[in-house]
Amino acid sequence: MSEQVLAIDIGGTKIAVALVNRDGGLIRQTVRPTPRTADGGEVFDSVAEAITSVLAHVTHPDRPLRVGVGSAGPVNGPAGTISPVNIGAWRNFEISARVVALVKEELGVAPHVALAGDGHCFALGEHWLGAGEDVDSMVGMVLSTGVGGGAVLDNKLFAGRTGNTVHLGHISVNAWGPKCVCGCHGCVEMYARGPALVAAARDQGWSGGDDAKALTDDARAGDPIASAVIDHGMRALAAGIATTATELDVRTFVLGGGVAKAGEVIFAPLRRHLRDFAVLDYVVDLEVRPAILDNAGLLGAAALAFSQE
Repeated sequence: MSEQVLAIDIGGTKIAVALVNRDGGLIRQTVRPTPRTADGGEVFDSVAEAITSVLAHVTHPDRPLRVGVGSAGPVNGPAGTISPVNIGAWRNFEISARVVALVKEELGVAPHVALAGDGHCFALGEHWLGAGEDVDSMVGMVLSTGVGGGAVLDNKLFAGRTGNTVHLGHISVNAWGPKCVCGCHGCVEMYARGPALVAAARDQGWSGGDDAKALTDDARAGDPIASAVIDHGMRALAAGIATTATELDVRTFVLGGGVAKAGEVIFAPLRRHLRDFAVLDYVVDLEVRPAILDNAGLLGAAALAFSQE
Protein backbone atom coordinates (compact mmCIF):
# COMPACT_ATOMS: atom_id res chain seq x y z
CA MET A 1 0.00 0.00 0.00
CA SER A 2 1.30 3.46 -0.89
CA GLU A 3 2.22 5.86 1.87
CA GLN A 4 -0.54 7.93 3.39
CA VAL A 5 -0.20 11.28 5.11
CA LEU A 6 -2.54 13.08 7.45
CA ALA A 7 -3.72 16.39 6.01
CA ILE A 8 -5.36 19.07 8.17
CA ASP A 9 -6.97 22.24 6.82
CA ILE A 10 -8.00 24.78 9.47
CA GLY A 11 -10.16 27.73 8.48
CA GLY A 12 -12.40 30.25 10.13
CA THR A 13 -15.58 28.33 9.31
CA LYS A 14 -14.53 24.69 8.96
CA ILE A 15 -11.85 22.17 9.87
CA ALA A 16 -11.14 19.39 7.36
CA VAL A 17 -8.97 16.34 8.05
CA ALA A 18 -8.12 13.49 5.69
CA LEU A 19 -5.80 10.60 5.02
CA VAL A 20 -4.33 11.20 1.56
CA ASN A 21 -2.24 8.94 -0.65
CA ARG A 22 0.46 9.90 -3.14
CA ASP A 23 -2.07 10.08 -5.98
CA GLY A 24 -4.11 12.66 -4.09
CA GLY A 25 -6.78 10.14 -3.20
CA LEU A 26 -8.75 10.85 -0.04
CA ILE A 27 -8.77 7.56 1.85
CA ARG A 28 -10.81 8.87 4.74
CA GLN A 29 -12.08 12.40 5.35
CA THR A 30 -14.15 14.36 7.84
CA VAL A 31 -15.20 18.00 8.24
CA ARG A 32 -16.13 19.86 11.41
CA PRO A 33 -17.35 23.42 11.92
CA THR A 34 -14.86 25.78 13.54
CA PRO A 35 -16.30 26.72 16.94
CA ARG A 36 -17.14 30.37 17.52
CA THR A 37 -15.66 30.65 20.98
CA ALA A 38 -13.00 32.55 22.91
CA ASP A 39 -11.76 29.26 24.39
CA GLY A 40 -8.71 28.09 22.45
CA GLY A 41 -8.91 24.63 23.97
CA GLU A 42 -12.47 24.23 22.74
CA VAL A 43 -11.40 25.10 19.21
CA PHE A 44 -8.64 22.50 19.33
CA ASP A 45 -11.13 19.95 20.64
CA SER A 46 -12.85 20.13 17.25
CA VAL A 47 -9.53 19.57 15.50
CA ALA A 48 -8.80 16.65 17.81
CA GLU A 49 -12.23 15.09 17.21
CA ALA A 50 -11.69 15.27 13.46
CA ILE A 51 -8.20 13.75 13.68
CA THR A 52 -9.36 10.98 16.00
CA SER A 53 -12.26 10.16 13.69
CA VAL A 54 -9.98 9.83 10.67
CA LEU A 55 -7.36 7.77 12.52
CA ALA A 56 -9.89 5.45 14.19
CA HIS A 57 -9.51 2.66 11.65
CA VAL A 58 -5.83 3.07 10.79
CA THR A 59 -3.87 -0.16 11.19
CA HIS A 60 -0.24 -0.43 12.21
CA PRO A 61 1.36 -0.78 8.75
CA ASP A 62 -0.59 2.21 7.46
CA ARG A 63 0.22 4.66 10.24
CA PRO A 64 0.82 8.14 8.79
CA LEU A 65 4.27 9.27 9.90
CA ARG A 66 3.96 12.65 8.23
CA VAL A 67 1.33 15.33 8.81
CA GLY A 68 0.65 18.52 6.88
CA VAL A 69 -1.24 21.37 8.54
CA GLY A 70 -2.61 24.31 6.58
CA SER A 71 -4.08 27.14 8.63
CA ALA A 72 -5.40 30.62 8.32
CA GLY A 73 -2.60 32.95 9.33
CA PRO A 74 -0.38 34.54 10.22
CA VAL A 75 1.63 31.40 10.92
CA ASN A 76 5.09 30.83 12.28
CA GLY A 77 6.29 27.70 10.54
CA PRO A 78 9.59 27.21 12.38
CA ALA A 79 7.91 27.69 15.76
CA GLY A 80 4.86 25.62 14.83
CA THR A 81 2.47 28.32 16.01
CA ILE A 82 -0.50 30.11 14.46
CA SER A 83 -2.43 33.31 15.17
CA PRO A 84 -5.33 33.21 12.68
CA VAL A 85 -7.07 36.55 12.25
CA ASN A 86 -10.39 34.72 11.88
CA ILE A 87 -9.92 32.48 14.96
CA GLY A 88 -9.56 34.96 17.79
CA ALA A 89 -9.16 32.25 20.43
CA TRP A 90 -5.76 31.27 19.02
CA ARG A 91 -2.81 33.60 19.43
CA ASN A 92 0.63 31.99 19.11
CA PHE A 93 -1.19 28.70 19.48
CA GLU A 94 1.20 25.74 19.41
CA ILE A 95 -0.66 23.76 16.79
CA SER A 96 2.24 21.56 15.66
CA ALA A 97 3.10 20.35 19.16
CA ARG A 98 -0.55 19.66 19.94
CA VAL A 99 -1.00 17.63 16.76
CA VAL A 100 2.18 15.64 17.41
CA ALA A 101 1.01 14.77 20.93
CA LEU A 102 -2.46 13.76 19.74
CA VAL A 103 -1.27 11.53 16.89
CA LYS A 104 1.32 9.91 19.15
CA GLU A 105 -1.39 9.15 21.69
CA GLU A 106 -3.61 7.62 18.99
CA LEU A 107 -1.02 5.66 17.03
CA GLY A 108 1.92 5.24 19.38
CA VAL A 109 4.37 7.10 17.16
CA ALA A 110 5.35 10.77 16.96
CA PRO A 111 4.88 12.03 13.40
CA HIS A 112 6.74 14.78 11.60
CA VAL A 113 4.43 17.82 11.29
CA ALA A 114 4.84 20.50 8.60
CA LEU A 115 2.90 23.76 8.95
CA ALA A 116 2.00 26.34 6.30
CA GLY A 117 -0.53 29.09 5.76
CA ASP A 118 -3.79 28.34 3.99
CA GLY A 119 -2.80 30.43 0.96
CA HIS A 120 0.40 28.43 0.63
CA CYS A 121 -1.51 25.15 0.85
CA PHE A 122 -4.01 26.39 -1.72
CA ALA A 123 -1.12 27.08 -4.09
CA LEU A 124 0.45 23.66 -3.40
CA GLY A 125 -2.85 21.88 -4.03
CA GLU A 126 -3.55 23.63 -7.33
CA HIS A 127 0.05 23.06 -8.44
CA TRP A 128 -0.09 19.36 -7.57
CA LEU A 129 -3.46 18.36 -9.01
CA GLY A 130 -5.21 21.50 -10.19
CA ALA A 131 -4.99 24.43 -12.57
CA GLY A 132 -1.22 24.82 -12.17
CA GLU A 133 -0.07 21.21 -12.56
CA ASP A 134 1.45 21.94 -16.00
CA VAL A 135 3.84 24.68 -14.83
CA ASP A 136 6.97 24.69 -12.67
CA SER A 137 6.23 28.05 -11.02
CA MET A 138 2.95 29.72 -10.12
CA VAL A 139 1.22 31.89 -7.58
CA GLY A 140 -2.05 30.70 -6.05
CA MET A 141 -4.48 33.29 -4.71
CA VAL A 142 -7.66 33.06 -2.67
CA LEU A 143 -10.23 35.85 -3.11
CA SER A 144 -12.87 35.51 -0.44
CA THR A 145 -13.41 37.26 2.91
CA GLY A 146 -9.72 38.11 2.58
CA VAL A 147 -7.06 37.93 -0.10
CA GLY A 148 -4.40 35.29 0.47
CA GLY A 149 -1.69 33.74 -1.61
CA GLY A 150 1.30 31.48 -1.91
CA ALA A 151 3.98 30.73 -4.48
CA VAL A 152 5.42 27.52 -5.85
CA LEU A 153 8.77 28.30 -7.52
CA ASP A 154 10.61 25.63 -9.50
CA ASN A 155 8.21 23.03 -8.06
CA LYS A 156 8.90 23.95 -4.41
CA LEU A 157 6.87 26.01 -2.00
CA PHE A 158 8.46 29.40 -1.41
CA ALA A 159 7.75 29.73 2.30
CA GLY A 160 10.11 32.45 3.46
CA ARG A 161 11.62 32.87 6.90
CA THR A 162 8.39 32.45 8.90
CA GLY A 163 6.04 30.98 6.31
CA ASN A 164 4.18 34.18 5.38
CA THR A 165 5.49 34.99 1.91
CA VAL A 166 3.25 36.33 -0.86
CA HIS A 167 0.69 37.82 1.49
CA LEU A 168 -0.83 39.45 -1.55
CA GLY A 169 -3.79 40.95 0.27
CA HIS A 170 -1.49 43.19 2.27
CA ILE A 171 0.43 44.71 -0.60
CA SER A 172 -0.25 48.43 -0.57
CA VAL A 173 -1.74 49.69 -3.84
CA ASN A 174 -2.52 53.16 -2.47
CA ALA A 175 0.13 54.64 -0.20
CA TRP A 176 -2.25 57.46 0.76
CA GLY A 177 -5.23 55.18 1.29
CA PRO A 178 -7.09 54.44 4.51
CA LYS A 179 -5.43 52.41 7.21
CA CYS A 180 -5.86 48.64 6.94
CA VAL A 181 -6.42 46.35 9.92
CA CYS A 182 -2.82 45.18 9.42
CA GLY A 183 -1.57 48.71 10.10
CA CYS A 184 -0.52 49.50 6.53
CA HIS A 185 -2.36 51.87 4.18
CA GLY A 186 -4.33 51.10 1.04
CA CYS A 187 -3.88 47.32 0.99
CA VAL A 188 -5.34 45.16 -1.77
CA GLU A 189 -7.76 43.60 0.73
CA MET A 190 -9.34 46.97 1.45
CA TYR A 191 -10.64 47.13 -2.12
CA ALA A 192 -10.86 43.58 -3.46
CA ARG A 193 -12.03 41.23 -0.70
CA GLY A 194 -15.69 40.26 -0.64
CA PRO A 195 -16.83 42.33 2.38
CA ALA A 196 -14.98 45.39 1.04
CA LEU A 197 -16.76 45.12 -2.30
CA VAL A 198 -20.13 44.85 -0.58
CA ALA A 199 -19.40 47.81 1.72
CA ALA A 200 -18.30 49.99 -1.20
CA ALA A 201 -21.45 49.11 -3.15
CA ARG A 202 -23.68 49.96 -0.21
CA ASP A 203 -21.93 53.31 0.17
CA GLN A 204 -22.93 54.03 -3.42
CA GLY A 205 -26.57 53.08 -2.90
CA TRP A 206 -26.65 49.40 -3.80
CA SER A 207 -29.21 47.44 -1.79
CA GLY A 208 -29.22 44.14 -3.63
CA GLY A 209 -28.12 41.79 -0.85
CA ASP A 210 -25.80 40.97 2.02
CA ASP A 211 -22.83 39.26 0.43
CA ALA A 212 -20.43 39.21 -2.49
CA LYS A 213 -22.45 36.55 -4.33
CA ALA A 214 -25.44 38.85 -4.48
CA LEU A 215 -23.18 41.64 -5.69
CA THR A 216 -21.58 39.57 -8.44
CA ASP A 217 -25.00 38.24 -9.47
CA ASP A 218 -26.24 41.83 -9.86
CA ALA A 219 -23.12 42.82 -11.80
CA ARG A 220 -23.70 39.89 -14.14
CA ALA A 221 -27.27 41.14 -14.64
CA GLY A 222 -25.99 44.61 -15.56
CA ASP A 223 -26.40 46.59 -12.33
CA PRO A 224 -24.20 49.69 -12.84
CA ILE A 225 -23.19 50.13 -9.20
CA ALA A 226 -22.28 46.47 -8.73
CA SER A 227 -20.32 46.47 -11.98
CA ALA A 228 -18.43 49.67 -11.13
CA VAL A 229 -17.50 48.50 -7.63
CA ILE A 230 -16.23 45.14 -8.87
CA ASP A 231 -14.26 46.89 -11.61
CA HIS A 232 -12.63 49.15 -8.99
CA GLY A 233 -11.80 46.21 -6.72
CA MET A 234 -10.34 44.16 -9.55
CA ARG A 235 -8.12 47.08 -10.52
CA ALA A 236 -6.63 46.98 -7.01
CA LEU A 237 -6.17 43.20 -7.23
CA ALA A 238 -4.55 43.59 -10.66
CA ALA A 239 -2.04 46.03 -9.17
CA GLY A 240 -1.20 43.52 -6.44
CA ILE A 241 -0.81 40.67 -8.92
CA ALA A 242 1.43 42.73 -11.19
CA THR A 243 3.60 43.74 -8.24
CA THR A 244 3.95 40.10 -7.18
CA ALA A 245 4.75 39.01 -10.74
CA THR A 246 7.35 41.73 -11.06
CA GLU A 247 9.06 40.68 -7.83
CA LEU A 248 8.95 36.91 -8.36
CA ASP A 249 9.22 36.74 -12.17
CA VAL A 250 6.24 34.37 -12.37
CA ARG A 251 3.68 34.46 -15.18
CA THR A 252 1.00 32.00 -14.03
CA PHE A 253 -1.53 32.97 -11.36
CA VAL A 254 -4.36 30.70 -10.20
CA LEU A 255 -7.31 32.43 -8.54
CA GLY A 256 -9.80 30.66 -6.31
CA GLY A 257 -12.01 31.39 -3.32
CA GLY A 258 -15.66 32.27 -2.90
CA VAL A 259 -15.60 35.58 -4.79
CA ALA A 260 -13.57 34.12 -7.66
CA LYS A 261 -16.30 31.51 -8.22
CA ALA A 262 -18.36 34.28 -9.82
CA GLY A 263 -16.40 33.65 -13.01
CA GLU A 264 -15.99 36.16 -15.82
CA VAL A 265 -17.70 38.97 -13.93
CA ILE A 266 -14.52 38.93 -11.82
CA PHE A 267 -11.95 37.64 -14.31
CA ALA A 268 -12.80 39.93 -17.22
CA PRO A 269 -12.13 43.25 -15.43
CA LEU A 270 -9.16 41.73 -13.60
CA ARG A 271 -7.47 40.70 -16.84
CA ARG A 272 -8.28 44.03 -18.46
CA HIS A 273 -6.72 46.02 -15.62
CA LEU A 274 -3.63 43.82 -15.57
CA ARG A 275 -2.60 45.42 -18.87
CA ASP A 276 -2.18 48.74 -17.06
CA PHE A 277 0.20 47.35 -14.43
CA ALA A 278 2.04 44.38 -15.91
CA VAL A 279 4.10 46.39 -18.37
CA LEU A 280 7.71 45.22 -18.04
CA ASP A 281 8.88 42.86 -20.75
CA TYR A 282 8.95 39.77 -18.53
CA VAL A 283 5.45 40.20 -17.10
CA VAL A 284 3.41 41.39 -20.09
CA ASP A 285 2.14 37.87 -20.77
CA LEU A 286 0.69 37.18 -17.30
CA GLU A 287 -1.92 34.46 -17.21
CA VAL A 288 -4.69 34.35 -14.59
CA ARG A 289 -6.46 31.01 -14.44
CA PRO A 290 -9.50 29.97 -12.39
CA ALA A 291 -8.84 27.33 -9.74
CA ILE A 292 -10.36 23.93 -10.44
CA LEU A 293 -10.15 22.08 -7.10
CA ASP A 294 -12.82 22.20 -4.41
CA ASN A 295 -10.37 21.03 -1.73
CA ALA A 296 -7.08 22.62 -2.81
CA GLY A 297 -6.17 23.60 0.76
CA LEU A 298 -6.53 20.06 2.09
CA LEU A 299 -4.64 18.53 -0.84
CA GLY A 300 -1.99 21.22 -0.42
CA ALA A 301 -1.56 20.24 3.22
CA ALA A 302 -1.00 16.69 2.00
CA ALA A 303 1.52 17.86 -0.59
CA LEU A 304 3.29 19.79 2.16
CA ALA A 305 3.57 16.60 4.23
CA PHE A 306 4.85 14.56 1.29
CA SER A 307 7.50 17.20 0.56
CA GLN A 308 9.12 16.80 3.98
CA GLU A 309 12.12 14.50 4.29
